[in-house]
Amino acid sequence: MKLTLKVWRQKNANDKGRFETYQVEANEHMSFLEMLDVLNEQLVSEKKEPVAFEHDCREGICGACSMVINGQPHGPQKTTTTCQLHMRHFKDGDTIHIEPFRAKGFPVIKDLVVDRSAFDRIIQAGGFISVSTGQPVDGNALLIPKDVAAKAFDAAACIGCGACVAACPNASAMLFVSAKVSHLALLPQGKVEAARRVQNMVRQMDEEGFGNCSNVTACEAECPKGISVENIARMNREYFSASFASEE
Repeated sequence: MKLTLKVWRQKNANDKGRFETYQVEANEHMSFLEMLDVLNEQLVSEKKEPVAFEHDCREGICGACSMVINGQPHGPQKTTTTCQLHMRHFKDGDTIHIEPFRAKGFPVIKDLVVDRSAFDRIIQAGGFISVSTGQPVDGNALLIPKDVAAKAFDAAACIGCGACVAACPNASAMLFVSAKVSHLALLPQGKVEAARRVQNMVRQMDEEGFGNCSNVTACEAECPKGISVENIARMNREYFSASFASEE
């Protein structure tokens, strides 16, 4: 299949950037990243600079392959990362626009690669449980209801790719933050630090320049792991409770 690619090229964060047009031939069985590999081989053979894009596992686990394809984070296939998207979802002769995630909190490093270290700083602000080291306890030492464990597991499925930020008109990171807050707040091990955790993580999210949630729910629609916006409501409850308690 013959495709026309309009790819965002940007040398660094200070460069204005622009779309460049390329022609490439791909097999319908290729993944989207394999198609970009073909493009880069073509560019290298022409002594041109290849397109910079991020990837690691190529198995839908790490979320590093983040890019916006025809206006949708990770492309048209629902609950799929870019590396899991295959060319059979496109047609011969299609024109595909490829650009990086766009948000103040995700400055462009080069081409399709953005700096997502803001997420790391949010996690460092409170996305953990402080415990003393020592002999591990038995797995069934703390009995947790099945429905609670399931909700915590669903929230923990977040891979921190940033698709929620790219999909949101406000570039909000609240789905990501709420997933990390919910994962720990639902479990008894995380309740001891719950108030401090949610306050610190929300404060860090605001400092990174992410916007607020306005209930568009595009984040849930584009999330490759299907994280529910119910987590945002839970985080808001946790935050308000923590704020009221700190004022007493």
